[in-house]
Amino acid sequence: MSSTELPDVLAATVAPRPGAVGDAEGEHTHSVTLPGMTLSVRGRPAADAGLPPALYVHGLGGSSRNWSALMPLLQDVVHGEALDLPGFGDSPPPDDGDYSVTGHARAVIRFLEARGRGPVHLVGNSLGGAVTTRVAAVRPDLVRTLTLVSPALPELRVQRTAVPTGLLALPGVAALFTRLTKEWTPEMRVRGVMELCYGDPAKVSPEAFAAAVREMERRLAHPYFWDAMARSARGIVNAYTLGGQHGLWRQAERVLAPTLLVYGGRDQLVSYRMAHKAAAAFRDSRLLTLTEAGHVAMMEFPDAVAAAIRELVADAGELRDPREVRKGGGVSDDRRDPGTSGTRS
Repeated sequence: MSSTELPDVLAATVAPRPGAVGDAEGEHTHSVTLPGMTLSVRGRPAADAGLPPALYVHGLGGSSRNWSALMPLLQDVVHGEALDLPGFGDSPPPDDGDYSVTGHARAVIRFLEARGRGPVHLVGNSLGGAVTTRVAAVRPDLVRTLTLVSPALPELRVQRTAVPTGLLALPGVAALFTRLTKEWTPEMRVRGVMELCYGDPAKVSPEAFAAAVREMERRLAHPYFWDAMARSARGIVNAYTLGGQHGLWRQAERVLAPTLLVYGGRDQLVSYRMAHKAAAAFRDSRLLTLTEAGHVAMMEFPDAVAAAIRELVADAGELRDPREVRKGGGVSDDRRDPGTSGTRS
C-alpha cells in the first residue's frame, strides 16, 4: 500500500497550456468492429514499432479527441491509441444499449482482447477513470499500469457544481434540457462546458475554441447524442450505489497495477478532497496534484501529466533507456515542476 499523503497546501500556480480540441496533425482514425459494437479509434504513429501499447479512455460527453494534446508527448514512450466509447465521438451506440460503467468496461476489454496487445498502459479521465478502474480490477492481465485523471469514483458529498450532470440520469431530464436549450448555439454550449471543465477557460486559445465548436456541432448531429449522455450518466449514478465486490472503491482496492492519480485543485466535477481517499484505496499509487487544473488536466497541463506518466512507465521497467525520463521532461523526486505536487510510492 502506498504511503501517499496529500500536501497541506495546494501546489504552486503555473499557467496551464490547454491543448486543442479537434483533429491534431499526424493523427489517424479507423473503426474496429467487435461483437455487439463498433468503436472508432484514434492513433498516431509510434516512434518505435517495439514500444509498449497504451490506451486512452475519455469521460462523459467527451471523445478520443480529448487526448490529442497528450498523445504526441508520449509517442516516443508508448504506442498510444484513444477510443470513442460506444455512443460517443464517432462510435455508434452499442447494440444492447448498455451504457453502464460495466457496459463501457466490456467495450474496453473486448477492444484489448481483439487487439491482442496487452497488457497496456491504461489511461482514463472522469467516466473513463471509473471504467478503467473496473477493467484493471476484473482483468489485471490486460493492464500494465493505470493512470486516472479526475476519476469518477463515488463521493459521499457531491459538489454543487456537479449536480446538474448527475440530474441527467433522471428519466426525462435530458429531453427537458434539450427543449429548454434548443435556442442555444454550439458556441454557447461549448462555453458552458469549458466553464465547467477547465480550471481557467480564458486560457483556451481561439483555435481550440473553434475546434471545440466544430466538435459540438458534429455531436449534436447524432440523433443518439442525448440518449448516450443520459444513459451513461445513469450508469455512473448506479455505479455509485453498488456495494460489495462490485463497488468501485472495493474494486479500486483490487487493482494490482501501479497507479497514477491526477487531481485538479479547480475541478468542479470531481472533488479534490477525494484524492486522499483514492491514494489510500489503490495499493500501489502515486499522486499528482495540479493547482490550476480543472476536470481535464490532460488538456490543460499535458506536459505535467505526460511527465508523470513517463515516470510511471519507467518505474514499470518499460523504458529502454532510463535517461528517456529526463529527455521527456520527467518530474524527479528532488526537482518537481513548480506547478505540481506529488509523492512517490
